[in-house]
Amino acid sequence: MAAQAELRGELGRLRAAVPQLTGSLVVGSDGKVLAEDFGGGDAPRAGTRAADALTAARRVAEAAALGGVREFLIRGADGWLAACTAGDSALLMLATESSTNIGRLRLEAGWSGARIAALLDGAPERLENTCP
Repeated sequence: MAAQAELRGELGRLRAAVPQLTGSLVVGSDGKVLAEDFGGGDAPRAGTRAADALTAARRVAEAAALGGVREFLIRGADGWLAACTAGDSALLMLATESSTNIGRLRLEAGWSGARIAALLDGAPERLENTCP
């Protein structure tokens, strides 16, 4: 349970650092939401789709001989979706407004991904009560 609070704290720090952030999720490789700050969105559905997108990105990266996936970025008509790996077992997904400084977003996401990986790698047994 303490790990959940730490994960949510990291998502809060990220929201403060990137004001245009409209939602964030920490998702396990199985698509289960471990922590979320997703506003009005459907976090469980978004988590499943994020895990699917990571799987697809890994296949594309392998086919293009790019090595392991570290991040992917999608630009929609109304904003951005960025995702970066958080260790081997999780993904950090971020939704933002279209006016977001993408360089800043990538920098902050990288730092958060590393912190989240450290939290998850150091305390997997503390994640029993994850978000639904």
